[in-house]
Amino acid sequence: MNAELARIGSELNLSAPESRELALRFGLACAKRVEHLLEEPEVLAHLQVLDRYVTGTSSRELLDIAAVAAARLANQHRGSKSIDGCGHAAVSATYGVSKALAGKALEAAEYCAYAAVYAAGGYGAVAEREAFEPEFTWQVGRLEALAGEVHRNFARLPAQSDA
Repeated sequence: MNAELARIGSELNLSAPESRELALRFGLACAKRVEHLLEEPEVLAHLQVLDRYVTGTSSRELLDIAAVAAARLANQHRGSKSIDGCGHAAVSATYGVSKALAGKALEAAEYCAYAAVYAAGGYGAVAEREAFEPEFTWQVGRLEALAGEVHRNFARLPAQSDA
């Protein structure tokens, strides 16, 4: 678990409905880092729905449909008997996409970090805390940057009248 990311997520109230845009953007960023590990074309298609939603070219209805379908695919992933861990990277990446689509950004980040470490070092690497540090550092920096971007975008919106 990325303790610094969890702390920042808590400060940003990342799981709250008012933080959904930030959660989706951060989940997408994490999933895009492991996109190359995805084995199922359907999962990639669902990730593209999230990308289009975040950029404003897809609907909430399509996002919700993709989230349900991605969760089903993640739960049905065949896994791998591979000894090098690459198959586990695909499973973790698939779960990461599923969580990103559901707006569960911190869970998406955790699965995506596992995917990256599995892919780079296999089974043994996931037992070594230091193997996660590059991904954890990137995640913290990316969440902070996205939070700043989202905050700036909200600051540009006209104030709403209470009348």
